[in-house]
Amino acid sequence: MTTPHALADARSFLFVPGNRPERFEKAAASGADVIVLDLEDAVPAADKAGARAAIAQAWPALQALGVPLVVRVNSLDQPLGQDDLQWFTQLQAPAGVMVPKAESAEALRAVQERLPAVPVLPLIESAAGWSAVPAIAAVPGVLRLVVGHIDFMADTGIVCADDEAELLPLRFAVAMATRLNRLAAAVDGVTVAIQDDARLREDTRRALRLGFGAKLCIHPRQVAVVHETLAPTPQQADWAARVVAADAAAGGAAVQIDGRMVDLPVVLQARRVLARVRTPAA
Repeated sequence: MTTPHALADARSFLFVPGNRPERFEKAAASGADVIVLDLEDAVPAADKAGARAAIAQAWPALQALGVPLVVRVNSLDQPLGQDDLQWFTQLQAPAGVMVPKAESAEALRAVQERLPAVPVLPLIESAAGWSAVPAIAAVPGVLRLVVGHIDFMADTGIVCADDEAELLPLRFAVAMATRLNRLAAAVDGVTVAIQDDARLREDTRRALRLGFGAKLCIHPRQVAVVHETLAPTPQQADWAARVVAADAAAGGAAVQIDGRMVDLPVVLQARRVLARVRTPAA
């Protein structure tokens, strides 16, 4: 059974359209930490009901594969979204529900009341969502915040350069709300250039610098690059291990490593680096 801990520590969330059941097992075999079965943007309106049926039919077999399963429902301000929530209650032990275009704490509290045991992953995708980030992050049941920057740009009219510096206020707000509410590290949005590994690495590095811990993926080939980029380099891991060991040996007193003073803030940074180390099979 998937635990909230597994969802909180996940590095990659791979979308697969709910109306493409032939892709479900391939997605589960991709190495992604979480599979997001999508009922929203990836599914045409005429296929929504069929997508629900396909997910429900495949659900037991997919669960047996041991990969956490999340469903992205449709926007809750539409009848489709409300229908999705009603349908969602039949699924056994989902890892979480991803709520698109989250814009109010009230709407998310309604989700939590209907699905009290299911972790909620709100997508911040609009100016209204950005404005409500502090309230959204404080809703019980919210596990991680997710940035949906493509929809955010469509909503706000923002046009980004390659480095997406225009969206730093959005990502910073999400990072700060995450920290203030002690949520699991936020999840950054997709990289649409599927074949551009260099761009994917740079996007993932930017997310990491801002304190994010995971990224949405739209193709299986992106998963390994995201995992590799989020992991510390051997040099970083070695430094962190030496800092933690030196701190333990010094009993918390300030020490020097590589000619630099090490005190509590540096030790905390080193522990965060070590938390990103995964075994090759993970």
